Amino acid sequence: MMMRVGVLAVQGAYQAHAARLRLLGAEPVLVRSAAELSDIRGIILPGGESTTMLRFLARDQLLQALTDFAAEHPVFGTCAGLILLARDVEPQQQSLGLLDVSVMRNAYGRQLDSAIISAPTALGDDPLEMVFIRAPAITRVGESVTVLAERDGQPVLVQQGHLFGCAFHPELSRDNRVHQRFLECVKEGG
Repeated sequence: MMMRVGVLAVQGAYQAHAARLRLLGAEPVLVRSAAELSDIRGIILPGGESTTMLRFLARDQLLQALTDFAAEHPVFGTCAGLILLARDVEPQQQSLGLLDVSVMRNAYGRQLDSAIISAPTALGDDPLEMVFIRAPAITRVGESVTVLAERDGQPVLVQQGHLFGCAFHPELSRDNRVHQRFLECVKEGG
């Protein structure tokens, strides 16, 4: 039986994450309501527009449900999903406040400043391809947060127990290692 992993599907790049999960042997579940959290083992909060996502999450009573879910299950936030997970957000906006990092929204510039880079990582010997699109910057990491990858000396991929945050879009890369690391955590039960 395939492992069921959710992808928050209220707005943003959720289909690309679902396709990557499928490719890696997991069954993606598109999550649009709190009830759908009961039948999955982990969830990805995708990139998109964080303020728009927050409106949908509040409207659909998903904010508290995601917070409760994250207490016991792995959660992986990419780009806007990282903003949703972060403890502190600048410019200030609401977040789940679960991952002990501070982030600055759109820190890597506008859409025109998007970039694909390769950099060393803790996920293996080969450089990791990273796709940055209006990405947030991680400006502070807490003591219990492990930095897995950096861009120009600044963290871009972090892990705190069963919580993962990523400033770039691994679902748009040819490299599967970031999703594989998350799925390993899901298999281990968090």
